[in-house]
Amino acid sequence: MPLGTLSFVLHAHLPYVRHPEHEAFLEERWLFEALTETYIPLLRVFERLVRDDVRFRLTVSLSPTLLAMLADPLIGQRYLAHLARQLDLAEKEVRRTRDDPALQPVARMYARLLVDTVRFFEERHRGDLVGAFRSFQDAGVLELITCAGTHGYLPLLRTQPEAVRAQIRTAAVDFARQMGRAAQGLWLPECSYYPGLEEIAQDSGFRYLFVETHGLAHATPRPRDGVFAPIACPNGVAVFARDPESTTQVWSAEQGYPGDAWYREFYRDIGFDLPLETIGPYVEAGGTRVHTGFKYHRITGKTEDKRPYDPIAAAERVAYHADHFVAQRKRAAAARAGGMDRPPHMTCPYDAELFGHWWFEGPLWLEAVIRRLAAEPEMIAMITPTQYLSRNPTLQRATPAASSWGDQGYNDVWLNPANDWIYPHLHDAARTMRELARSFPELEPGSLFDRALAQAARSLLLAQASDWPFIQKTGTSVEFAQRNLKDHLGRFYTLAAALRRGAVDERELRALEFIDRIFPQVDPRVYAA
Repeated sequence: MPLGTLSFVLHAHLPYVRHPEHEAFLEERWLFEALTETYIPLLRVFERLVRDDVRFRLTVSLSPTLLAMLADPLIGQRYLAHLARQLDLAEKEVRRTRDDPALQPVARMYARLLVDTVRFFEERHRGDLVGAFRSFQDAGVLELITCAGTHGYLPLLRTQPEAVRAQIRTAAVDFARQMGRAAQGLWLPECSYYPGLEEIAQDSGFRYLFVETHGLAHATPRPRDGVFAPIACPNGVAVFARDPESTTQVWSAEQGYPGDAWYREFYRDIGFDLPLETIGPYVEAGGTRVHTGFKYHRITGKTEDKRPYDPIAAAERVAYHADHFVAQRKRAAAARAGGMDRPPHMTCPYDAELFGHWWFEGPLWLEAVIRRLAAEPEMIAMITPTQYLSRNPTLQRATPAASSWGDQGYNDVWLNPANDWIYPHLHDAARTMRELARSFPELEPGSLFDRALAQAARSLLLAQASDWPFIQKTGTSVEFAQRNLKDHLGRFYTLAAALRRGAVDERELRALEFIDRIFPQVDPRVYAA
């Protein structure tokens, strides 16, 4: 029996952005950057570990919106075109920096990474990254799970329980379609929980959830082992809570590893540093400056005078921080082990995009930690939540407290003066969807009205994404978020009106189905339950 156990949980999510009506769309870069800097680097880490016969288990949550985009041939073609532009920029950067001994090695590093990315995506996996994740699931090293359908912020949708049920049920069905098996775990968007949510999760087949630290710490009754063991809700659904110490060490830019002076500085990018006449072909039409991924400076400190990035020095810091993280987990497990009837368990959940996108060295750090843990399985054993539940079938019964991992720990980020206008519209649309589902209880599958009802459900689900209120709170891409929200609601109400008057325009419906290629098996009748 190990001294302690640990579950790494990486949550990968991006909002659904698909605009075939435009040749290029600025916000598509969110996905392209995440593919190049996070998802493909993580998959390459998993490949190296499997190749070297390293025994490891990780849990990865893939949101349904992200899966839909990863599986979309149009988006795949656009990503390859994006990579071609990046390779062209890399070639020019290698030439531009040839007389600079500090920047030239970094430029060559980016060029090599881009070549490897193209080979991985196009040649090795033929654009099928969903299949790549599935292969690691089938190999038994990844436990893949899902989250709510469009990452809806569930506590603020609960006034219409059918809306919450549809978010969760749709995700369960879509995951099984793409992965060939049912997801055991449900990542609650933003780790947002309210008492009773576990009942809806169980109805869709989920065995466990994740909550923020205080969601379990303030559970009723109080958990005797704190966050070092999951609890079981009254209906038996298990709840794992985030370990706060490992969170700070990995997540915090101020106190954690990503803020180290030798790591790459995210905010210094040639997309903003170089003259527009030089960088113009690689930013957006109209001269909108964007991050290109070519960043030549390290964090250095709280100063505008950033020193050149040194990949070799950064790699040394990766090794040091991996050693530190493993040592701290051993210390934490040893401190708790004597007072528990089972090994202390540490749940370490992070946004996947932290690794590589925000923290460039993150994937290498994760690989280094996994290799160190795998070398001493008798100390801290990497297991998945499902493995934990198999080993420990008896859990303390308690009800978690309402919580989220957002600022202030509750709903503030998603309900505030910047975005509170959204919710009356979402609630009204959910009520309308319930009425429509009950008005058309039996439709011939594939018929015009059946398709229109299904498309209305898609539009509502897409309008409910937590990304839209989040963006309006942060003040970035506000117009984009508002436009998406209004577009989805507008499409929903157009379809609702057509269904009510019994006159659906098949051509308009087909156009909407082409734009929103997500949830092919969506069941609008969930709203009628």
